Amino acid sequence: MSALGVAMVETAPSALLRPYVTRLCAYSERYAEPVTRREVAMPGAVLILGFGTPMEVQGQRVSAFTGGLGDRFTVTRTTGPAEGVEVFLTPFGARRLHGLPMRQLTNRVVPVGDVLGAWGDTAVSRLAETPSWHDRLALTDRLLCERILSGPELGPELPWAWARLLESGGGLSVSSLAESLGWSHRHLVARFHDQIGLTPKTAARVIRFGRAARLLRSGCSIAQVAAECGFYDQAHMNREFRVLGGTTPGQICPRPVCAQRAPLDV
Repeated sequence: MSALGVAMVETAPSALLRPYVTRLCAYSERYAEPVTRREVAMPGAVLILGFGTPMEVQGQRVSAFTGGLGDRFTVTRTTGPAEGVEVFLTPFGARRLHGLPMRQLTNRVVPVGDVLGAWGDTAVSRLAETPSWHDRLALTDRLLCERILSGPELGPELPWAWARLLESGGGLSVSSLAESLGWSHRHLVARFHDQIGLTPKTAARVIRFGRAARLLRSGCSIAQVAAECGFYDQAHMNREFRVLGGTTPGQICPRPVCAQRAPLDV
């Protein structure tokens, strides 16, 4: 890419990958000076199959990296031209891809080779040799299908519970989930740690934060969002936004700007 900035091509994963991958995005970025970003906590994991100038993440310089879910924002710094493919994984996609308990990757960023071994290094090399962005996305889809579908089988209970938690916007209680599954609270927490990497309560916080941010961007006032999403008060919502997003509700969407935007389905 000759012009400054970032360019992206995004595609949906193939049918076999959809329970495990939500988005595939080929990207290229080049800036006149270093760019620092706050990457917010999200109810999923990210795999970067990148090459070019390493990015600074959590005190490391990495081009291709992965990790698990987290309960805090992460600061990244792009210092030079880079490109590759970004993969957005569901918790269960990350669990099958990595083949290890997700609690080992909570709030961590790890070079691809350290977790995925030769598969990860080969994937990056093959992508770097593929000039077409659409071909890179298709190659990534095929490689992920082979790796994820050969990973450890997961039972249906946690995906069901996760879907209910997402549908509720993080508002479903842990006791309700455990009761619906016929599990004890301790067993539910242990299974969440293995397959998701967070406790059910912390996962609900991350989901609720994401819903609140979407509502703010859609035009809702801060007071409306605090009440709708179940925060104790606006001060509580402010604290959560600082921890999970490194920002405040007002910075995400100041009310005078929000009021001009059309509602967004949540």
